[in-house]
Amino acid sequence: QVQLVESGGGLVQTGGSLRLSCTASGRTFSSYVMGWFRQAPGKEREFVAAMYWSGAITYYADSVKGRFTISRDNAQRTVYLQMNSLKYEDTAVYYCAAGLRWGGRSPTDFGSWGQGTQVTVSS
Repeated sequence: QVQLVESGGGLVQTGGSLRLSCTASGRTFSSYVMGWFRQAPGKEREFVAAMYWSGAITYYADSVKGRFTISRDNAQRTVYLQMNSLKYEDTAVYYCAAGLRWGGRSPTDFGSWGQGTQVTVSS
């Protein structure tokens, strides 16, 4: 099993940027899909972005495409989520996740989760 720890959340104004980090430990990651999800109060957890750990292929939710970028540093075992042009509706707890199903967008496709980091965008 893989352990995940997120960091980098905070308070930012509309139009601002934040970069979230997710550091992984435990098993090897060559076959893992690494993803980011978010959950706003009173809403279900929703998919944001994901990438294959050993490749450069990525996919995004339509709501963040063109504004968010997922990337990774294999040497540091860290996955990043660069968030630009932030909107009020991006406010949520952001979770890092690891799974084995390529193309998965459901929380059930990911078996390991971090504790979450709060992102608040002020209007």
